[in-house]
Order: sequence, then C-alpha cells, then structure tokens
Amino acid sequence: MSSFDTAAGAIRGGEPMGSDPEVLIVGGGPTGLLAANLLGQSGIKVLVVERRPGAVEEPRAVSLDDEAMRSLQGAGLLELASRGVVLPGTGTKYFGARGQLLAYARGPATPPFGHPVKNPIDQPEFERMLLEGLQRYPGVRVEFSAAILDFEQDAEGVSARVRSSDGSTRQVRARYLLGCDGGRSTVRHAQGIRMTGTTFAEPWIVVDCVDDPHDERFAMHHGDPRRPSVVVPGRGGRCRYEFMLLPGEDPETASSLPFVRRLLAPHRGEVGPEQIVRSAVYTFHALVAERWREGRTFLLGDAAHMMPPFAGQGLNSGMRDATNLTWKLDAVLRGAAGDRLLDTYEAERRPHAEAIIRLSTRLGGVMMTTSRAKAGLRDASIAAGSMLPAVRRFLTEMRYKPAPRYERGLILREPSGGGVAGRMLPQPRVLLADGGQVPLDDVLGPSFSLLAVDPPRDVFGGLRSGLWDELGASRVELKLGDRLPASSPSAVGAADADGLLDPVLGDQRGRLVLLRPDRFVLGVFDPADEERFAAAVRDALGGARDRVPAGAA
Repeated sequence: MSSFDTAAGAIRGGEPMGSDPEVLIVGGGPTGLLAANLLGQSGIKVLVVERRPGAVEEPRAVSLDDEAMRSLQGAGLLELASRGVVLPGTGTKYFGARGQLLAYARGPATPPFGHPVKNPIDQPEFERMLLEGLQRYPGVRVEFSAAILDFEQDAEGVSARVRSSDGSTRQVRARYLLGCDGGRSTVRHAQGIRMTGTTFAEPWIVVDCVDDPHDERFAMHHGDPRRPSVVVPGRGGRCRYEFMLLPGEDPETASSLPFVRRLLAPHRGEVGPEQIVRSAVYTFHALVAERWREGRTFLLGDAAHMMPPFAGQGLNSGMRDATNLTWKLDAVLRGAAGDRLLDTYEAERRPHAEAIIRLSTRLGGVMMTTSRAKAGLRDASIAAGSMLPAVRRFLTEMRYKPAPRYERGLILREPSGGGVAGRMLPQPRVLLADGGQVPLDDVLGPSFSLLAVDPPRDVFGGLRSGLWDELGASRVELKLGDRLPASSPSAVGAADADGLLDPVLGDQRGRLVLLRPDRFVLGVFDPADEERFAAAVRDALGGARDRVPAGAA
C-alpha cells in the first residue's frame, strides 16, 4: 500500500463520474491535461484528480516549442490555441557582456515540424484551453480540489482512494495511473522513487508583469556577467523577467517592490505594484527520477524530470512524455499491443530528457556566467565562429537542440533503412490531388500511417497483412521532388510542397514507411518484404501472429 496525506478540497464541474476510469491521472497541469485530451480522443475513459481548485492562477511556463505545437495539432487543439492563447514566436536573441547581439536562434527558414520554434503562452490561459478541449469527451472528467489518499496495484489495475472536496472518500479502480503531479510528486514519493542529479545554488528572482512595453516576438537572454537576466515578452503586455541574485542579496527580501523596481529599471519604465503579477525566488534543478514506471503507474513531466529553464524545455518535455505514452496506452487497452510496449516509454523518453537537461545546464553555464573572463571568451568565440557558415547555421537554426530521435524502443532498423527509423518525420505542407494544401499531419490522421514513397503503382492494393487495418493505419501515396500528387483507389495522394521530406526519404523511393501516431518512424520496408516486416512489428508490439484477410490470395 502506498499512502500520503492530502488536503481536502471541492469537486468542480458537477458530480463524480458514475463508473471507474480506464486511466487515472494525478495532476491537472499541462502534462496531465494534454494526456487526458489525447486519451479522450481515443475514446478512453479518464479521471483527472487535481489538488488545486481550478486552473493555475499564477504565470509559470511561458512558451511552447514546435514539437509541443505538433502535439496540440495531433490532439485537435490548434483551433482553440489560435484564439490568442498561443502566439507564433521567432526564437531567442542572445546578447553578450556589452549588450551586443551574439546570435538570433530562430530555427530554419522553413520550420521542420510545421510550427514556429518558440511560441509565447500564458500558462493559466493555456490550462483553461486544455480544459475546454476536454469538453469534447464525455468519458473524461477532471475533479479539482480532490486528491488520492493512497493506492495499491495488482496484475490487473490500480485501486486508489480518492477524497473529494466535501471530505468524502471513494474507491476508484483504473487500469493505469499516471503521475503528472509535478516536481514534488506524491505519486513518486509514495513509491519510494528517488530523483538523482543536481540542485543549483544560485537563486534567481522571477518577475511577471502586465502593462509592459515589450512587444517582441522573441525571448532575450542577456549574458551580462554583472547580473545575467532573461526577458520573455508575451501577449497583451505580459512579460516575464528573470534575474540572478548576486552574493550578499537576501532572497527573503528580493521580492520587495524597491528591489524589483531597481532590477526592472534598465528594461522598462516605472512599475507599480498593480503591474506585478508575481515575484518569487527560485533555485533550479537538473534531476531525473530513477525509474518512470512502477507496474501500472507512470511518471510524466516534472514528476519524472526537472531541468533549468534556460532552454525553455520544462513544459515541452512533459508534453513529449504525454504524447509518447498515451498512444501506447491506447494500443494496449484495445488489445492491439502487449503490456511490454509500455516499457518503451522510458526507454525512448529518458535519453532525450537527459539530453535536454544537459543542454539547459550548458546554456545556463555559458550565457549566465558571472565571470567577466568567461563572458569575454564566450563573446569572442561566438563572434569568431559566426564568421563560418556552418557555425552560424548551428546557432541560428538551433542545431544545438537535441533532435527528436530515438535510438532504442519501438523502432525497427535495417541496413537499407537509411537511418530513418527512430526519427520524427518533418511536417511539410502537402499538395493534394484537388489542389488544396494542408499540413502533412492533417492527412495522416491520429493513428498509425503507411507512407508509400514515390510508388511506381498502386502499392497498397497489393498489401496482404491484416496488421495495417488492426492498427487503424492511414494510407498515403507521397510524391517527392516537386511533383504532382497521384490519386489512388486505396490511398490519399499527397506531394511535399516544402521540400522537407526529400533529405529524409529521398533514398526510400519505392518503399513503405510505417509512422507511429507520434510521427516517429517505426521502420521502412519493401512491398515484397511485407510479411516479414509485419511479423516483426507484431513481435515488437507484443501482438499475436499476423493474420491474412479473408479472401486474400
């Protein structure tokens, strides 16, 4: 039995759901709410239990990256996001010790995943948007001011005692439990899972303002060794400021109005108390949970990993976790995969999260140094390196950011695969047979996809495995090389309008690419090799022996 204390609260949004959920989510922040949206999209019954009385009130995370935006697109939330909740940004400007521009990291000219690389948000608005998205799914429920008192699990599921706002308790039975309850995760603590890594000694003060004059669509990192700082403008006069506190400055009094005014003075005019939404002192962490799965419970987001803010990846990493795990849960719950598929969640996500933590730590060490000598060396090195086109592209196109790629997990690599398996497929605009243009993911749909790359004929008509239908895989005939799409009786015809797929799939012509629901390439195969490849996929999923549809030759 795992147990922990909670505070009583009130149920918000109606009476408790009348039957048990398939998935119980502890924590109603962005990671938990995105997971609930993705599971609800698959028709899975979900209960989200959140201690707070509603969506978070104070600003926290302030931007989404292109991968997170693609997750919103997959969850069908882009229309809601476009209503002023998420704004298209243009990256980050890095300034040196003298205020000179060192680099403008804005990503490639054509965004590889179909969205800008950095997009300002206000977390309270963002959470309310995610909650609105859940109204689409009658099988998904969020209970605020509620918490689980204890839980235990067996071979078939998890049993938890849930205390509601009125103090009453009830037993909830679910197949799986997701701990999305933040850095102080009670789910993690209840299971005795430790976090390992580093907590940084340097305190920072974070100040969120309104009525701010900044209207830039980019963040600003100021590498002034006298006091490193970060400025992140948002929508409607919102702005986030972060300042390192110097030795001798008292964290207990750093939030006082005179001190905050002195910090803000170089960046904006006089500020009144009514214009300061929040000012708080933080120390940052680079921590990872020792394990992310314990039987039928999983850790996601800050419950699994915590990182410094200098790469802006904390919230985004949690959204990656939700996107990776939820489609696997769906596959297992509907019998399309075995339970061991869920072991690939940590196998895939942990290395990338650790790489992001290393990047965040390095960026903080380089840009936020208080050593004049190190800052001078940094500025001179970047200025000299930027004279070389390769170095300039490395900085401006953000090639230092770990690529979304898996080295192990649910991927099938073959010598003839060209290294495609395990990487996230770019998302260009595609031209359709009727002349319309849409993002690629809108053609692929929410499940698996089979892409025939420049096929010489109607290749899908000759496929015999029943696996593709069992996986709900869409079929797309993809044309490369600035060619027109071809219509087919068994597939959607699409042509790459942006040229993003030629470098990735150019040597896969005549072959088929199996894409996972999270847009990572599971593997590639020749049509003549379909039977062997389908059997390998079944084995990787933990499924049954391949079945040929009735009537197939």
